[in-house]
Amino acid sequence: MGSKLNPYIAYNGNARQAMEFYQGVFGGELEIMTVSEFGSPDSPDADKLMHARLDTPDGYTLMAWDAPERVPYNPGNNVAVYLGGDDGDALRGHFEKLSSGGTVAMPLEKQVWGDEAGTLVDQFGITWMFNITQQQT
Repeated sequence: MGSKLNPYIAYNGNARQAMEFYQGVFGGELEIMTVSEFGSPDSPDADKLMHARLDTPDGYTLMAWDAPERVPYNPGNNVAVYLGGDDGDALRGHFEKLSSGGTVAMPLEKQVWGDEAGTLVDQFGITWMFNITQQQT
């Protein structure tokens, strides 16, 4: 199988809501387990998510957790989730759905390198970068 690189996003108590939203955007199978289900039912973080994983029909995998009180939660703009490919209709649909409740930083439009690209920050503060490869003629 080799190795895979997947985004693993920390949230401040709303990981379940975020992952359910992403499942609504991308479809797929969502696995959610709380701290309690991992064997710590008496933890003050028992209801927080210890692990969530969304595997989509397009082959995307997103993972997430709720940062516990002992781990500083400092959201920033130094990480983005990138979606790219040549399935323009699907990618445009994902862009539209993810922008709901969020902010479009760069509209999805043709760029100087010939592809369609755009950037948005979703309602959970996650930056998403899109690139739709255009057929060269």
